[in-house]
Amino acid sequence: MNRPEHPISATETGRPRSFTSNRGLCLEEGLIFEIGRPNVTGVDIDEPAPFETRLGALEREEPIGLPGLSEPEAMRHYVRLSQKNYSIDAGIYPLGSCTMKHNPRLNEAMARLPGFGDIHPLQPESTVAGALELISELSRWLMEMTGMPAVAMSPKAGAHGEACGMMAIKAAIAARGEAATRRIVLVPESAHGTNPASAALVGFATRTVPCGADGRVDLAALKGLLGPDVAAIMLTNPNTCGLLESDIVAIAEAMHEAGAYFYCDGANFNAIVGKTRPGDLGVDAMHINLHKTFSTPHGGGGPGAGPVVLSARLAPFAPVPFVQEGENGLRLVEHVEADSRSFGRMAAFHGQMGMFVRALSYMMSHGADGLRQASEDAVLSANYIRASLSDLMTQPFGDQPCMHEVLFDDAWLKPTGLSTLDFAKAMIDEGYHPMTIYFPLVAHGAMLIEPTESESKASLDLFIATLRDLAFSALDGELDRFVGAPHDAPRRRLDETRAARNPVLKWTAPAQEG
Repeated sequence: MNRPEHPISATETGRPRSFTSNRGLCLEEGLIFEIGRPNVTGVDIDEPAPFETRLGALEREEPIGLPGLSEPEAMRHYVRLSQKNYSIDAGIYPLGSCTMKHNPRLNEAMARLPGFGDIHPLQPESTVAGALELISELSRWLMEMTGMPAVAMSPKAGAHGEACGMMAIKAAIAARGEAATRRIVLVPESAHGTNPASAALVGFATRTVPCGADGRVDLAALKGLLGPDVAAIMLTNPNTCGLLESDIVAIAEAMHEAGAYFYCDGANFNAIVGKTRPGDLGVDAMHINLHKTFSTPHGGGGPGAGPVVLSARLAPFAPVPFVQEGENGLRLVEHVEADSRSFGRMAAFHGQMGMFVRALSYMMSHGADGLRQASEDAVLSANYIRASLSDLMTQPFGDQPCMHEVLFDDAWLKPTGLSTLDFAKAMIDEGYHPMTIYFPLVAHGAMLIEPTESESKASLDLFIATLRDLAFSALDGELDRFVGAPHDAPRRRLDETRAARNPVLKWTAPAQEG
């Protein structure tokens, strides 16, 4: 009798083979095309009655060939896939600049309430009075926290909000008759990559502002770039090095004196909520990532929301739709009215309703003091990590207090011959998702860690101890721990460059032998 062949070779898993390739109760799961059968389905579908096709030459001539699974098989397949996805519910998610904080389940319960979870953007306005009130109340909170008089709620995420703010600035410049001359947007070299992209999308050209030795915008260099051709600056505060821009007021004053506008990237707003208001600092426009600052982790490309708060200088140019208080209560202004200077519409509807509900639930359950404490705790957590690792790992701008995230570089790894990637991959063997690596670009071999306020001291202590143990191993020459890591994950290290340049987007059945 022939011995049955195991489905996956030992070389793929990097471990002594088991017959199933399962490892303990961590189950191997093939692609649905590999395990499915075209003639199997979990439901019975009746044959259609005779009909006349309207597809013409586009009608399929061959079976579609989609895989089929029974209902238990389908359930097991997707549950097994879900177990392979690391999440904030499984452990600390230290991605810098991404704010992967705990999402309270109260938010989810509120988002699923009848009247929020089952409404449709095209139903009559008279039937969604509660939703309009919620949008209005959320807007009030956002304006109060930022010190700004207006907010556009329709942008769907951060980059969409950036585009909204830049479109408002472009409209304001055009209203002043300077559209032909003010074409330059200044972007610090530590900015998020979406900043120059958003400016270019709207039709501006960009000019880079260097950072100083302390990791902050070089104020003298900035002033040297100002002129009648400058439309705005796009600056993140705290910046992507995890540092507060201490010259923020002076930057705003310089921009305004030059006739330009100040756009602040609000991706890191969660470090300063309740501590300072961007409007008081001279900011003209700022997007707010509701899906970052106000609890909902945004991994996996899930729904986002990027409302944009606007100063009095830009408020008249806000896009439609927006909620407005009228004689008969709240109404949704859907179209640009005759006397309006709005730049128009940039989204079909009002925004991401589910995200609005989650964000307001988070705000109201925390209150003003709780939101302020969340900012304080996020900054405290990041500085705790910084202080606990600074004797082993180097920081590109010196060992100075950070805000909500701490930035290390790879200078300390140089004697070992290891790379930032090697260190990050070894973290996977310890059960940790790696931090953000190689960003921001101003730090060579960057390692950007953001613990958020969600983690307990015990959680942070174990994370710090793990990184210290890895660092000692690297410095002691224990290179086998890093080269080729991860060793214990279901898959070994992938060739990510090749995967990005030559993606395989279609499954092809293996050729049949014989």
